[in-house]
Amino acid sequence: PVHRVILAACSDYFRCMFTSGMKECGQPSVSLPSLSAPELETLIKCSYSGALALSWSCVFETTSTALQLQHLPALRLGLDFMRREMNPLSCLDVASFAEAYALAELLDASHDYVLRQFQKVASTSKFKDLPAEQLLRYLSSHSLCVPSELAVFKAVVAWIQRMPKKRRKLAKELMKTIHFPLMTYKEFREVQAVEMWSDPGLQELYKTIFEDFCGSDAAPQIQYRTYLPKESLVVIGGEQTFEDLGSRRISRELWFANSIRHHTGIKKATEWRRLAEMPDQGRFCHQVAVLKGQLYVFGGKKYYGTNDTLNSVYRYDPLQHRWQNLAPMQEKRCSFSAVVLDGRIYVIGGHSDPDNIESVERYCPLANTWSFTSPLDLPLSAHAASVLHGQVFVSGGLSDHFRCLASTFLYQPQTGSAYLADMVQPRAQHCMEVLGEHLYVAGGVTTDHSAAPFDLLACEMYHPMADCWTAIASLPVPHVGAGSAVLEGKFYMLGGYSQEDYSNTPMVHRYDPAAQSWEN
Repeated sequence: PVHRVILAACSDYFRCMFTSGMKECGQPSVSLPSLSAPELETLIKCSYSGALALSWSCVFETTSTALQLQHLPALRLGLDFMRREMNPLSCLDVASFAEAYALAELLDASHDYVLRQFQKVASTSKFKDLPAEQLLRYLSSHSLCVPSELAVFKAVVAWIQRMPKKRRKLAKELMKTIHFPLMTYKEFREVQAVEMWSDPGLQELYKTIFEDFCGSDAAPQIQYRTYLPKESLVVIGGEQTFEDLGSRRISRELWFANSIRHHTGIKKATEWRRLAEMPDQGRFCHQVAVLKGQLYVFGGKKYYGTNDTLNSVYRYDPLQHRWQNLAPMQEKRCSFSAVVLDGRIYVIGGHSDPDNIESVERYCPLANTWSFTSPLDLPLSAHAASVLHGQVFVSGGLSDHFRCLASTFLYQPQTGSAYLADMVQPRAQHCMEVLGEHLYVAGGVTTDHSAAPFDLLACEMYHPMADCWTAIASLPVPHVGAGSAVLEGKFYMLGGYSQEDYSNTPMVHRYDPAAQSWEN
């Protein structure tokens, strides 16, 4: 037995059945021959509890039934499960399901997953059953994320060899999507070793591919593979030292990374495009934060004097291409950190001429107001802060005596600081980001016994469960005072300078935790 009102509240199908004068309105029992008993029992339980026990073995049947009955709570839970739990083995099934039921958002999410995780998806048996048209769409997409052209080639060969007699006639069209000139000689030797080329019908195609690889006059469109990330890197303001080291320029410009270009071998380049200009003067040693798709810019310095520190705040809406001047911070500050926590923005410590400061301020976007929260234990500048599992972690920085610190602590707005294990090396003017379950720090400077700062290339990773730091691969060049971000599971370091000679570092490096290495 089940309450009609419960079913009617959850399902458009039952609401129509029980409230529209249909004959079922007065029947003590209703027959539903198109549904199995377990499926209906699952939806009835969901109607009462609002929960579903889902797994990949049942989610498609359950969601299909929810669609048939327009049972919105179960439908929402089923679709959420597919998006959240999608993996290389299930993503193509999700795409097929979404296409069959015209679920546009789920279909986009599944295609996006395939393109981002292409190498892993291509190793599954289901990939080899893809229709040729769909495979070509994936291979031709600018959202295809692959470590090298060899990964694309191996995927194509595996797909052809599933049904070689039928699919080898498509080899020429599929091979056109592979940029062979971008391969290294070692990678191309793997291409040459493929058994498929022994087929007389493919020898002419191999000759064309070999000439393509050896040719030095590659067409512009195949000199690199363009990858358009779903998210964007944006750089804001900062300062630039000219090559003669005799002059500097303070910027008010915003630039974004429009695409990443994969050139020969491991060589990559970022295509930068100008986005906008800040409405006020340029600034450096400032902070930025992103909240609900809006870009916030805080404080910093407008010049190199003792009274040039700012407390002004601006918000940029990239969709409307519009700036808004917000309430200023209560204290002027530069060389501080900013984090987003529970819909609020916290600015932590920093330098306010002539000293470092320990104050922390919280910004409420709805009220456009600032309020002080618990201060730090000591004045601190040039540190880094990130949020992991709803907690604010702060690392390193400069003490009031301008010595680099190795300390790490949790900052709690109500109670202040709780100290954790020290980093392996003291550092300041560094970057810290969250990847998975760990914190990563990179770049910056450290100090010796004489308190003289020098470039620090060593990088570290923090394990919150074990409360310990371990070394990871070092940076190849200095990144002091750099910007940083996490994009698609990789830690990006952007720009900065070298403490040794004050020269710019006009480079982007990214750390891949899977490969445990930095890419230029």
